[in-house]
Amino acid sequence: MTQVQASPSLPAVSARSPRTKVAVGLLACLFGAVGAHWWYLGRRHAWLITALALVCLFCAFRFYPIWYDNPAFFLIFIPMIDGFIESAVFSLMPDEKFDRLYNPGLGRPSDTGWGPVLVAILACLVGAIVSMFAIAMVVVYVWVAMGWLDGLVL
Repeated sequence: MTQVQASPSLPAVSARSPRTKVAVGLLACLFGAVGAHWWYLGRRHAWLITALALVCLFCAFRFYPIWYDNPAFFLIFIPMIDGFIESAVFSLMPDEKFDRLYNPGLGRPSDTGWGPVLVAILACLVGAIVSMFAIAMVVVYVWVAMGWLDGLVL
């Protein structure tokens, strides 16, 4: 009889590529309204943000004749602005803290360069523009609903 040689055991932690601050920042900046960065980071309740965004978009396109002129569309601005804020926060987070939270057991794979800084600047610029647009849309919506713009010809 021959002895069967056992194969070396697999490591307890599966080999996965490390999460990067640039990827998290870009996902939060570009797709923060649907929680793409939450999915990437493996957060527990990422599906809630995605479901909220999809329900709001469905209601905006289905139940109102003008999709951008209804309350359901305005609710999308909340996770979108949160995405811009989280993009800047994740991009400017110290490498040690980011790796400890989102790359446990992988050592220190993050190495900050100009990438996260540029993503944070992009998030601040685009976030400021979108935030001002959201505030302007809400103000115009309220003024029209209250009749304050009746008779005003532009």
